Amino acid sequence: VLFLQIVHILNMTSAKIVSFLLHPEESLHSLQNRIEFETGISTGNQELLLETGICLDPRKPASQCVIDGVRGWDSYMVYLFDKSKTVYDGPFASRSLSDCVNYIVQDSKIQLPIPQLRKVWAEAVHYVIGLKEDYSRLFQGQRAAMLSLLRYNANLIKMKNNMVSASQQLKAKLEFFHQSIRLDLERYSDQMAYGISSEKMLKAWKEMEEKASQCAQAEDIGYLDEQIMALHTEIVELQKSPYARRQGEVMESLEQRAIDLYKQLKTRPPDHAYSDSTDMVKIIVQTVQSQDRVLKELFGHLSKLLGCKQKIIDLLPEIEVALNNIKEADNSVMQMQGKRQREIWHLLKIACTQSSSRSLVSSSLEGTASTPAAAWIPQSSSGNAPPHPLSSLAAPQEG
Repeated sequence: VLFLQIVHILNMTSAKIVSFLLHPEESLHSLQNRIEFETGISTGNQELLLETGICLDPRKPASQCVIDGVRGWDSYMVYLFDKSKTVYDGPFASRSLSDCVNYIVQDSKIQLPIPQLRKVWAEAVHYVIGLKEDYSRLFQGQRAAMLSLLRYNANLIKMKNNMVSASQQLKAKLEFFHQSIRLDLERYSDQMAYGISSEKMLKAWKEMEEKASQCAQAEDIGYLDEQIMALHTEIVELQKSPYARRQGEVMESLEQRAIDLYKQLKTRPPDHAYSDSTDMVKIIVQTVQSQDRVLKELFGHLSKLLGCKQKIIDLLPEIEVALNNIKEADNSVMQMQGKRQREIWHLLKIACTQSSSRSLVSSSLEGTASTPAAAWIPQSSSGNAPPHPLSSLAAPQEG
């Protein structure tokens, strides 16, 4: 018996506990099918949370629900939520009274012998303690929902920071791109009259500038940032709410009063005396009323938590889309920048080629012009030494 693995599922939609004997190596999906049969919540809408707010891993066996060791081996809860619902409004009926306790509740002034009254009051004390424990379990379920919400919120903040960082990088690249393309267009216009011109390239550059202006739309994430900040404020308010803390002080004091009453009854001698149950019934009624009040507050707060969580779930895909748009715009800007730089280097190559061609033509012309001048100078026929360059030139009168 000690080696059996029992998992207790607290259904937060109905405030009822269902327990299952786990089969060896049973998968979580198999357990979820059994939960669906017992609760009516489909496997797709089931969210199973541990006390820490961690969702059960579908890749692991169902035994992950059961903790190792002696502590809480038969009281550890897994909390079941219905993902299709965000409002949990009950009604949640209190645990049923036993026949004996119901008997004195119906008529608190009825006189019973002390030995019999001890047994009835023992059950009454057990009932009051049970009401307090029911609230404690549900409060732990609410706490698990809060911890789960905070995990989702941490993921949301991480994605938001990535989105803002990517948006700022895109903004900086766009500013650089616009400044550089304006400068290129100005310099290109300056040299068009005497240098290189290409209408096709000029048109492509202007289209790049327009496309870059369209890419600027991707960096506009203000509407998402506002929603995230509003949601963050709402979550902080929920954390500060008094309903986020345990509200069972009244029930705990009533529990102690019921125990004290029972102790007083135990000290009375078991003679032929009789007594009524007025004081004990008052405690039972007050405990039920207190539980109704705190459960109403608890489930109101829980509904707000689940509403915030659903807002985060709805926001995450929008942030993913925004991130993808920013990345696409970033890649587009970088490709346009690279394309324009390659075109500028191509222009430089053409300019260098034309410059080289002009240099070759110039040097060729200079070579042909120097040949007649050299032939025009007469050579000396006498002696081996050439005459002075100027001595062989004809006199101006003989020219």
